[in-house]
This record gives sequence, C-alpha cells and structure tokens, in this order.
Amino acid sequence: MPVGGTPASPSFNARDVEEWLRRQGKLHQAATEQWAWRHIESYQPAAQIGDALGIAGAYLLARAAQPAARAGLLTPKQLTTQLRAIDRELATLVGRVLPDQWGPQLTTILRTVDQLAQEQDPEAAFEFLHNRYVTSAQSMSGLAGTPDQVADIMLAIAGPGTHTLDFTCGTGSILRMAADRALATGVPTRYFAQEIKPQYALIALLRLWFVHHRGRRAGQPVERPELRIDDSMLADAFPDLRADVVVANFPFGLHDWGHDQLAYDPRWGYGLPPRTEPELAWVQHALAHLAPGGTAVVLMPPAAALRPAGRRIRAELVRRGALRAVIALRAGLMPPVGIGLHIWVLTQPDDPRPNADRILFVNAAVAGPLTELISEAWHSYRTGQHQDNPGVHRTVAAVEILDEQVDLTPQRYLPPPDGAAIDPDHTIAAIGDLDRLLAGLRHGLPAVQPATATAPLRSAPQAALADLIRSGSVAVLRSPNRTRTTTSEPVNEATRVRPGDILIPVVGRDFVARVATTDEELQPDFQALRVDPDRFDPWFVAGALSRRDNIRAASRTSTGGTPRIDPKRLTIPVLALHEQQQYGRAFRQLADFRAALEHAGATGAALSHAISEGLTSGTLTPN
Repeated sequence: MPVGGTPASPSFNARDVEEWLRRQGKLHQAATEQWAWRHIESYQPAAQIGDALGIAGAYLLARAAQPAARAGLLTPKQLTTQLRAIDRELATLVGRVLPDQWGPQLTTILRTVDQLAQEQDPEAAFEFLHNRYVTSAQSMSGLAGTPDQVADIMLAIAGPGTHTLDFTCGTGSILRMAADRALATGVPTRYFAQEIKPQYALIALLRLWFVHHRGRRAGQPVERPELRIDDSMLADAFPDLRADVVVANFPFGLHDWGHDQLAYDPRWGYGLPPRTEPELAWVQHALAHLAPGGTAVVLMPPAAALRPAGRRIRAELVRRGALRAVIALRAGLMPPVGIGLHIWVLTQPDDPRPNADRILFVNAAVAGPLTELISEAWHSYRTGQHQDNPGVHRTVAAVEILDEQVDLTPQRYLPPPDGAAIDPDHTIAAIGDLDRLLAGLRHGLPAVQPATATAPLRSAPQAALADLIRSGSVAVLRSPNRTRTTTSEPVNEATRVRPGDILIPVVGRDFVARVATTDEELQPDFQALRVDPDRFDPWFVAGALSRRDNIRAASRTSTGGTPRIDPKRLTIPVLALHEQQQYGRAFRQLADFRAALEHAGATGAALSHAISEGLTSGTLTPN
C-alpha cells in the first residue's frame, strides 16, 4: 500500500518493497550502501531527508569511535551519550533532530547503516551517502555541496593555513577536503564554518568530525572544528576571526541579503554593495575575515564581472590591490551546468607581493588538467616569475582594467593568439551562448504602440530645469576637481552620487543621460542631477533630458571651442508622477537593452574572429 505521494505518483515504504521483492524472488542483490541510500531517499516527510542522513552519519561516527560496541541497535539516548564523549556541541546539534525513540523508518535506516559500518569504513560509508544526497533532488539541485574538482582547484590556489574559514559551508565539501589535506601533510589547522541551513550544517560538522577522528586515531595533533548555524551576512558568528584561508561557494542572486539592515556595516571598506550585487557583499565579507598574508578564494557568477551596478566596487578592489586573479572555469563543472563560473582570488591590500599592480586572468575553459593549469599560473604569478600564455593566462596592469566598465571577464583580456588553433568545441559552445544572448535581446525592448492624439507627452507643457533648480526640487552636483562654470543655480559640491541621481557629461555634442543605480564617486567629467522622488521619476527625467532638441539647446561652445552641457538650458515635460513612472519603466528597459546590446556586440565580434580563425586554420569547416 502507498504511504505517501499522490495517486498519480505514489510512494512506498522501502522496507516493505524490499520484503515483497524478496518473497517474490525478484530482489536483485545490491550493496548494503545502496540499500542504505534507498531507505534514506524514501524517508517521509521528504523535507526531513537531510535530518535522516544526519542521524545516519551520527550513528556511523559513534560506531567509528567505538567499533567494539556491537550489542544491538543503539537507542537515541545511547547515541547521544556516545556523541557527548566525542564532543558536547556535536551531541547538542545532533540531539536537535533525534526523536525520543526510533520510528519504523529510522529503525530500518539505522539497521542497514549498522550493517554497513561492519562491512566498510564508517567514514567512507557516510561519504557515499553524502555524495548521493548532494546529487539528488532533495538537496536543492546540488546547492548543498561543491564538486571535488572545483574544491580541489580552490584549495590549490588558497594553499595551507593555520585557520581556515568557510562562511557558507553547505555540507562542508571544501572544508572537508581542506581538513583531509592538512591531515595528510601533518599541518595542524583550525576550521571555522557557518551555514544558515541546519540540515546542511549537521552534515558538514559530521564530515569534519570523521576527519578529526581519523587524525586522533593516527596520533596526529588535530583541532576540533567550529561550526555555527546562522546567516553569515546578518549574524556573523566569527566577527573577530582573521583567517589565513577563506574559501566560499556562496549562493548567487539573493535579493534579501540584508542591504537595508547593513547600510553602515564596517565590512563595506570598498563601498556599500547595491541591493542587486549580493556577491560583492560576500566578497567584502571574505576580505573582512582575511589575515595579512592570507588568501581568499570564492566562486562568482560571470555576470558579477561586468554588471554596471558593481562597477565602482570592482574598481576599488582593483585599484587598492585586493583582487589578485580572476579565473574562468569551463561550463558543466557544477550547477548551473550551462554557465562557466569564475573564481576570484583576493588578498589583503597591504600585503606586499610581486605583481602588486597587475591582475592575473586565466581562461580555464579549455581541455586539459584544470588543477595543474591553474595552480602553475597562480604559483608563477605569486612568485613574480609569470610568463603570459596567449589565450590561456596573462597578467594585466590595473590601469588597463580601470575604464568605464571595469570588466573583469578573463576572455576580454585573453584573445586567441595569432596563428593559434581555435578550439572547435569551445567555439561551437560559444555560438550556442550567443544564440541564447540574442534570444534574450529580442525580448529586451519595451512594448510600445502608436500614440493616440491624447497621449500624455503630445500636449504636456515643458518645465525649464533652471526653474526647478531654483525651486529646490532639482539639485546639481559637480565634482570640486573641475573648474566651476559661471552659472547662477545653487551647486551642491558633494562628491557622492546616490542611486536615482542622473548623470550627464560636462562637455560633448551628444549624450544619453544615465541613472545611477548605486553609490559612486562623481567623476570630474560628469555632473549629476538629484530630483525630488515625490515629484519626479529619475528614469523618465533621464529619458526626457536625452532628447536631441534638448541636447542641442543645452550645448554651448566655450572659448576653447569645446561644447559644454549647461543643465539649466534643459527642459522636461510636466506629467503626473504615475505617468512619469510608466514612461520611466520603458526608458529603463531601453538602458538595459543598450547595455546588453553592447555586450552582445563585443561577444559577437570576438566569436566572429574565432570562427574566421578556425575556418582559415582548418579546425572548423562550413556546415
């Protein structure tokens, strides 16, 4: 009989199915570890599968600590007692998910796990169960763990340390590998971890304790792991920790990461991260926990390398020497499988090292042994002996990066070498990526239709910006680093631009007004307009200011012959706020479309060159 699910997709008790198959003679012999996972996988309710795996891991750890104690199945109380002998905090954490007595499902799981502990090493058994869990649907599509190959690369870059921190540890994949490495080399290391999900945290702590137990059994000096359950961004469990090694595979794209609560947080030494740039908040969190001479290695989405909102913080990371390397991994190494993630390598800016004014870019989206390729490039860079490998890795001067975009995409700085063979598989994959980019562009334009005779902008009166400036509903901001023009409007000499401010150039014959989306320094060649948000929608104002007739009216030629933009000569239509917002949404979509179009153009140009090179070199052929 079904024990859950739906009529169309019922679920059954694994023990009952096993007994029925055995009675029917249809039970294929499977390894005990396979049956252990099947019992865990079928645990109900499904939301507590992580707890069931944690209980199984705790049971295996207890058996590993006392292998001679085989007198039947341990009760929850006996299991807690044995865990308390290992570590009180561990016993407390496990105790939160232990029932007063085993139910039928847990009894079946633990009997199989008990048998498994007799057949093989308990740590290896738990690693098998963990690997099945992180690749299953129950673990949130792989978000729980970091694949071994990626963890290996990150740790090879970070190197050894006496204090290692992972502030979003998931199920502990990176830290567990770090602990295993330290044990192999005999280097005593303390491990600090924080994780917001209790199920993941319990699994991570158990994995670290298995390595700890192995070290004690081998007579090596080992430090007990420290793990806390909470939100690392909003409730940092180790505020005073400065670690030699910081590693993290944090979640991407969070919009509720705590922007409003953390506006004045001391971690933002490189600028307050915009709400839409949580990854740059994590980067600064990592730097805040880094000791002088230490290394932070974090996984990043490729979009974080070039999003306009993060430009100022990226520039500060480059300018002050905190960012040392950006490495592009090939797609398919880990979820999301269609995207090649980036690795950012960071150090404390006051740490004197070779190549302090240069950044290493690596395109590891190539065939071959990734760990060796990346490790060799990083080692030669750190020791000041780096030699560029065209198309694969190169050091770039900071001044070359600090342009209007501050684009940290490695491929931008690693064009294919002249005469080098084009990788056909990579080129074909890039064609698919461009197809998807272009498909997204098709839907990027705002929906528009022919205007009627009563459309708001057809008959809207025009308001002079000079009058709005005098009334105080619009303010002009200029950088004090430039020569002031002789204008009569009040000038705010503040140099900080806030989200919603409208940026226009000081000189030029043409311009498109840009709305700032984050705090940034007002550059000398720009001036900013700050509008009253209760009266004006900034995206509407920016769009209206960019009209051609407006630009012509605002440009006046200086004595040197260079056209200057005088804001008080600009005008905007007078509309109700809700009507402005309707137009403002369309203007914002156009701004996003233009940015995406520029990115697509650069990507397409590079791809066109690669295809041409591939055709002429014989690595590609017309289809």
